[in-house]
Amino acid sequence: MTRHFNFCSGPATLPTAVLERARDEMLDYQGRGLSVMEMSHRSDTFIDIAERAEADFRQLMGVPDNYSVLFMQGGATQQFACVPLNLLGAGGSGSYLDTGIWSQKALKEGRHLATASVAASAEDNGYTAAPAPRAILPASDAAYLHYCDNETIGGLQMDRVPEADLPLVCDMSSSILSKSVDVSKFGVIYAGAQKNIGPAGITVVIVRDDLLERARADTPTMLNWKAFADEGSMLNTPATYAWYLAGLVFDWLGEQGGVAAIERLNRRKAAKLYDAIDASGFYRNPIAAANRSLTNVPFVLHDASLNATFLEESEAAGLLTLKGHRSVGGMRASIYNAMPEEGVDRLVDFMGDFERRYG
Repeated sequence: MTRHFNFCSGPATLPTAVLERARDEMLDYQGRGLSVMEMSHRSDTFIDIAERAEADFRQLMGVPDNYSVLFMQGGATQQFACVPLNLLGAGGSGSYLDTGIWSQKALKEGRHLATASVAASAEDNGYTAAPAPRAILPASDAAYLHYCDNETIGGLQMDRVPEADLPLVCDMSSSILSKSVDVSKFGVIYAGAQKNIGPAGITVVIVRDDLLERARADTPTMLNWKAFADEGSMLNTPATYAWYLAGLVFDWLGEQGGVAAIERLNRRKAAKLYDAIDASGFYRNPIAAANRSLTNVPFVLHDASLNATFLEESEAAGLLTLKGHRSVGGMRASIYNAMPEEGVDRLVDFMGDFERRYG
């Protein structure tokens, strides 16, 4: 069996050790005589799996006791609707930072369901740098300030947590568990699983308990955070196997030394790739140094006519899914927690060889 290095932005690569453990437990989970995906979500065995996954996640993230952790579905995209529905029950509006495509999608949904405005935007610099702190001006009636910590497509990452005298809501889909975070600074954090948590199908939401009482009366039950909190995230049959795999990833991450240790590795991986790009006249990354993503590294070749050749040869070399998002073009290497440093080293070596041959 050959496993290549998968640089896909999501669904992303998973730790080999997690896949091997899931393989070994696939047909017979710990002697129960059935697979996790066949278990009742109400069984003692699965409830133990779910509770251990939540406990491990809380420890990894340092989630305070006055926050609920929800395992929902629908991806971050569904949370774009959940945010205004759950936070605007007492009126007011939503304020949003615009730092790229995912921020804009959240803003669009906010405007579809309520009143929403832009507190600051990176549009004037071509989405290459985050707005200055002094430029962030939430609306006077804002009930929350929403932002995306890391724009998966554009590769722009916030270099600081915005300061605001209102609940901060953060989409951390492509950065969660990749670096240390002070959860107490936030009202809500949400993240789709398919980048650093596990396979697609689970969305993790961390919400401060006092905010669970702010939902609009017309909030559908399946979008209501309090309803999920009250039922232990089991309003309906959850994505049980995805939840189980997320738990295996949390366990693996703990074995690596936790978030602080994986952050050191992630910063080393990212530095190697950015240094290779910066040292070259052949490749270019457009993002301001302070806002370069730790997990999603876009780059362009000096001659776009070589893109197809680069992708063909990189795939032949076992470096998969390096094509940039269709909206921006070029290349993108997603180097989440599960991407081993060897994968980045192989990519850097390939880029140097490709430049020597075609530069």
